[in-house]
Amino acid sequence: MILVVDVGNTNITFGVYDRKNLVTTFRLMAKTQRTSDEYGVLITELLTKNHVHTKEIEGAIIASVVPNVMHSLTGGIKRYVSERLMIVGVGIKTGIRIVTENPKEIGPDRIVDAVAAYELYGGPVLVLDFGTATTYDLVDEKGCFCAGITAPGIRISAKALWEDAAKLPEIEIRKPASILAQETISSMQAGLVYGQIGQTEFIVNRVIKETGYDNLKVVATGGLGRIIAEETDVIQEYNSALTLEGLRIIYEKNNR
Repeated sequence: MILVVDVGNTNITFGVYDRKNLVTTFRLMAKTQRTSDEYGVLITELLTKNHVHTKEIEGAIIASVVPNVMHSLTGGIKRYVSERLMIVGVGIKTGIRIVTENPKEIGPDRIVDAVAAYELYGGPVLVLDFGTATTYDLVDEKGCFCAGITAPGIRISAKALWEDAAKLPEIEIRKPASILAQETISSMQAGLVYGQIGQTEFIVNRVIKETGYDNLKVVATGGLGRIIAEETDVIQEYNSALTLEGLRIIYEKNNR
């Protein structure tokens, strides 16, 4: 078994794979400061509660966009789970080639998503990740990461509304019964959700227009991705475990 770890701006998501089977997943808050021992104990306890013993873990792989947690997190994993630890970065085999102007600017999470989408669905493929930011990453038929678009995520937009407009409340992000809202909460929900749907459809169609890829596959992931994927025909696949799948694939490519 291997432990895969996706360190995002909001959550740290863990997954355990037994070969290609995702056995379990669990999360920790990313912004909470912890020591390496605290990480180690928490991860060990969560593995145990999910019926996985640390002795069964042969190795681990991490993709992180939060450098501040890495020292403690990697220390905790090495000490309590597995000393065989891989970090997605320069020198790691991924199976795709980044051909943007500055490849070093592409975040590990986006690379991992691109690897998973290309390996699982082929190319050309556009990967949509609805996380803290909403990202759109294009991989061509040859496996080249050739373009990326970054927009504010739904939660960032929602937070801006209730923090910067004094009379707007903090709300649950979900699709309202109708876009024709008649009170504040459903009005905000309509703007956030349908606004994201509109953005998604415009960007996907613009990518198709500029690339000429009439056969473009569009794959979505991320916590709020399901809400959007269910409301538009431009998204063909929703895969909640896409990032974890990418980590597994990269680990296997580097251990053959």
